[in-house]
Amino acid sequence: AKSRRKISAKMSVRPSFLVLAFLLSFAAAQQQNNYNAVRTAIKVKLDDPTWDDGSWGPVLLRLAWHAAGSYSKVDHTGGSNGATMRFQPEAGFGANKGLDHARDFLEPIKAQFSWISYSDLWSLAGTVAIEAMGGPKVAWRPGRVDKPDGSYCPPDGRLPDASKPVYIGAQHLRDIFGRMGFDDREIVALAGAHSVGRCHTDRSGWVGPWTGHPTAFTNHYFKNLLKVTWVRKEWDGPEQYDDPNGKIMMLPTDMALLWDPVLRQYVQMYAKDEALFFKDFASAFKKLQENGVTFTEDQLPIEDPGDAILLSSAL
Repeated sequence: AKSRRKISAKMSVRPSFLVLAFLLSFAAAQQQNNYNAVRTAIKVKLDDPTWDDGSWGPVLLRLAWHAAGSYSKVDHTGGSNGATMRFQPEAGFGANKGLDHARDFLEPIKAQFSWISYSDLWSLAGTVAIEAMGGPKVAWRPGRVDKPDGSYCPPDGRLPDASKPVYIGAQHLRDIFGRMGFDDREIVALAGAHSVGRCHTDRSGWVGPWTGHPTAFTNHYFKNLLKVTWVRKEWDGPEQYDDPNGKIMMLPTDMALLWDPVLRQYVQMYAKDEALFFKDFASAFKKLQENGVTFTEDQLPIEDPGDAILLSSAL
């Protein structure tokens, strides 16, 4: 009985904090560079029983990932700097289908904190989402500058194409991630973002989540890759692999991590050690978000200070 009362008390306190933090964040909206207030405004809106699996976290992570994943170290174009997905043709790229929902979700927060760039807002939202879903704290700093129009959009085809056949999937991943400056270990670490979210037939064409808990950031993606007997799905849609019960799935490029012996060793490593996965993911995701951005000396990392300090920042 005592434990039930404790759980009930915790459940009643949390919503009260979120409502109060949301209201107080308005008072902080006009405080220039109050990024903790922006964090709060994002955080209190994440849980939503009417959206997908009950959280906006996965799609905000996908937005931050796709905006940054267009970077090329060859000519230093693309990346999180610019927020060019606001414009065509990038907004219409097949790989970005459905991300209009994430961009629209953040519009009220952009209006509330008009001083923050879209580039910083999208990147920060992805970072907040990772932490809110139980993932690692990712060091984040502001300094991204928005581009004015679609002439700055990167070319299509820079994001991973999950439809690549398994037998060439590993090389495809190395080509895509190598263009951004990532090695094999970082490729597998970033693939761990598939621990959250799901595919939708009206967006990517595939269907289903990678894990049984698509709003919890864990190492279960890697555990599932190794322990499940994957079966190619018999249907009219694109190639994907389901577990025998049809509850979770993997894409061809996910399966490529198992087929390549070098990539597979990192899958095994992260399946055994979640703390190591969190450490490597946080480092690789920070790099992904900072590729192509020129920061000034005073633009230092702003880490999540926790609920208590977030609340005080809005006072």
